[in-house]
Amino acid sequence: MDKPFAITLDPGSSRANHTGAWRTERPVYVSLLPPCNNACPAGENVQQWLYHAEEGDSASPGGRPPNAPGKMPGGRPPVPPGETGFDAAFVAVGAHIGKRAYIPAGDSARIMDAVSLLHSVEDGTQPMLGRRVAVHGGGNTAMDAARTARRLGASEAVVVYRRTRDRMPAHDIEVEEALEEGVTMRWLSTVAHADEGKLVIEKTRLDDTGFPQPTGEFEELSADCLVLALGQDTDLAVLDGVPGVTFNHGTVDVGADLMTGHQGIFAGGDMVPAERTVTVAIGHGKKAARAIDAWLRGTGLGRQFRHELASYDGLNTWYYADAPAAVRPTLEAARRIGTFDEVTGGLNASTALFEARRCMSCGNCFDCDNCYGSCPDNAVIKLSSGGHQIDYDYCKGCGICAAECPCGAISMVPEET
Repeated sequence: MDKPFAITLDPGSSRANHTGAWRTERPVYVSLLPPCNNACPAGENVQQWLYHAEEGDSASPGGRPPNAPGKMPGGRPPVPPGETGFDAAFVAVGAHIGKRAYIPAGDSARIMDAVSLLHSVEDGTQPMLGRRVAVHGGGNTAMDAARTARRLGASEAVVVYRRTRDRMPAHDIEVEEALEEGVTMRWLSTVAHADEGKLVIEKTRLDDTGFPQPTGEFEELSADCLVLALGQDTDLAVLDGVPGVTFNHGTVDVGADLMTGHQGIFAGGDMVPAERTVTVAIGHGKKAARAIDAWLRGTGLGRQFRHELASYDGLNTWYYADAPAAVRPTLEAARRIGTFDEVTGGLNASTALFEARRCMSCGNCFDCDNCYGSCPDNAVIKLSSGGHQIDYDYCKGCGICAAECPCGAISMVPEET
């Protein structure tokens, strides 16, 4: 009795028959933009960094890559840019001036701004805050000021904020750690008057738009010092009088290429309308470097190529196991108050490797060999240089390789006619 054709084939013998003509779709390897890379304000290749970390590459995070030639030097210009013989300049002086607010105060009231407080601590000058410290504000700087006051010996540190916690701009972790360290919060409150040893607090209420409104209800709060943490302004004097440069609510007007109204002068970081974070500022520096290079060459920045964004739907999560985040050493609240030691420690070599291996490599092949092992026609070829290649002479277009790819690095496309 003749055996069915399929079981008479020797291993690999299906390649003796060119079956590519059967396809209506073909698999192709793709390189997609991972969500982490897409979300990074600094434009860092996060996935590649994690790959290097997993491989133990000394030039990954924690290492120091060699300086590349042609880098543009940074720093604050001592005189207005454009007057020093340079064809282009990038200005990013940051926001280091604490905002002031008019608060009626007696002659003996002690008031200082949070930026000055934090600078003095950094410089080694211990400010005289007293035993009871009130901080007016609701951002991360306010949390830093209150927590610093506790470390400088204040027995009481209270944050006075005119809205509720859910509307507080400070990060949740900052608020949580402040509360753990004994900082107290006065929600829906604002400072109406400051005097020696006390503050007059007015209660507020939120209107339908979430804006705080005065209520006319007042109470006293004991405080030896009032620290104002109402935000920071940028010192724009460096650009005063430069023709074409315009300002808007304490920031510099710039175009999409970060150039100001004066040809050759670019600005970024806290000086321009954007979220004020380190990573955003780094991203502005990279963007400005490209824009300056294009402007000096006279080529124009042009449209930057971007890979298609990898999506969660493209992941085959069956292949991934649940993995908890690595535990990072954290000082107990009781130990934090008496020291300026780091609260949350960094990763050591072991935990960094563990974290790197949690990466799913969204949208990019990481040589797992699933496609190679699952192809029923042996149409996937392993390359000696790494990666894989489809032999379309033998691929039927069944889509098994795409379905079994953990990271969505294989896409099925209509067959070319």
